[in-house]
Amino acid sequence: MIRRIFSVTMVATLLLAAGVVSRAVALDADRAAVIDELRTLVQSEQSAQMRTDRLTGLIEITEGEIADRAAVLDVRAAFVAELAGLQTALTSAEGKVDTAAHRAAVQSAQQAVLAERKDPAVVVAATATVHALIDKVGQDVSVWEAAQYAAPGGPAWSSSGPDGYARVRAALDTVGGAGVGLYESASCAGGSAAACANSNGYIKYRADIARWSTERLNWAMAHELAHIYQFRVWGALTSSDTYRSMFGGDPEFLANCMAVVRGYPGSVGCDSDQQAWASGIWVGAVR
Repeated sequence: MIRRIFSVTMVATLLLAAGVVSRAVALDADRAAVIDELRTLVQSEQSAQMRTDRLTGLIEITEGEIADRAAVLDVRAAFVAELAGLQTALTSAEGKVDTAAHRAAVQSAQQAVLAERKDPAVVVAATATVHALIDKVGQDVSVWEAAQYAAPGGPAWSSSGPDGYARVRAALDTVGGAGVGLYESASCAGGSAAACANSNGYIKYRADIARWSTERLNWAMAHELAHIYQFRVWGALTSSDTYRSMFGGDPEFLANCMAVVRGYPGSVGCDSDQQAWASGIWVGAVR
């Protein structure tokens, strides 16, 4: 009997142990499954975060490129405007001066602007280059045209002396009249005018203006130089309805306005529309 009870007890113990082992195995399997699932979730989350970071980075890069492009486009308008001015200047120079170097320079500037997508400073620099080319073409044409006219008769100075002449000459050169003939004379309007421009391309001055202030003397030379440029387009100018309506057909008023455009305002001003129109005369354009 005791043996039987012991046998039953042993069987029960073995069954219980087997159950415990089986349960432990099952728990280990569940734990492994949970760990695998957790690992999968972590990997999925990491992959999603990586995709999010990549998309965020791409968006930031794209937004930056758009902003850079907009900044470049904002300054392109000024470049295009300068190109138009240079084209007018080059047209006025045809048959007078060699503009091959100028054209090569502007082509280089154009290529730089067309290729630029990020840095507006590149376009601003190219715009400044074209503006400088306009000035250079104008100066070259002035020198050429001055050489075509007869030189003024008589001595360069008399009562003003060499120092007085040098001061007036420096003022004329300063305002863009390098190469334009200059000499002292009291014949301008019978001596009542301080200076006058001759249609042959030179300027006469009265001796006393050599003692004027630098500002006033520069304005006077800019005004007379404006007349020289008016003479070069005189037929088209006097036939222009716009010239008559905006300036009353008065070359003195137009010369004042042309001096303002060059940065030398006198006592008579002119509005922005008049200045814009007057600026064309400096490059031989009667609009």
